Amino acid sequence: MQPPIIELRRIGRRFGTDPPLDALIDVDLEVYPGEWLAIAGPSGSGKSTLLNIMGLLDVQTSGTYRFDGIDVAELGDPQREGLRSRAIGFVFQSFHLIGHRTVLENVMLSEVYRKGPLQQRSERAAEALAQVALSERAHYRPTRLSGGERQRVAIARAIMGPPRVLLCDEPTGNIDSAMTNAILDLFAELNHGGLTIVTITHDADVAGRANRQVRIVDGRLRGSR
Repeated sequence: MQPPIIELRRIGRRFGTDPPLDALIDVDLEVYPGEWLAIAGPSGSGKSTLLNIMGLLDVQTSGTYRFDGIDVAELGDPQREGLRSRAIGFVFQSFHLIGHRTVLENVMLSEVYRKGPLQQRSERAAEALAQVALSERAHYRPTRLSGGERQRVAIARAIMGPPRVLLCDEPTGNIDSAMTNAILDLFAELNHGGLTIVTITHDADVAGRANRQVRIVDGRLRGSR
């Protein structure tokens, strides 16, 4: 078996409220290349905090996080930003598309943020849109798309690169059940192609599509299956 791409050991995250809030407590977790992991739990359980730490958007208060063998605590801010931009793609519940840009331009912005090469950027964006079956919408504005189509644009933007890991924060939260199944089918296809995916969700049916599940309650992982 390959070594884990994400390895968390006794991760804690405390927020300095009064009294302090322990959002994560002694979290141990490994994610292996090519895996599709679902982290399930109710609102306020700590799953978004955990995803933010895994995505290098936040820093743990205690414990060790290794990404692809690298102890991220030893990285400065520019190195963390560089690792995040090169290796991690994000899909959020709210899409985060720019309304006055075309679908193609929204996807191209992925490489602007990652400081990717300018040459053939539009061609690579078009290839990413083809992967999510949205080539015919390339020159539309996001406002003309359904919720499921907007999420597919966000996925195309996230996989342009491509990343080592795709982190998904409640990716089906703003779409209906039919579109949810279509998005999950797309994730399954991307995972079958070798992409490592981590999804957080409160929906048991969404979690059930992943290869493996862990549950988080009150900041603690409660086992896996």
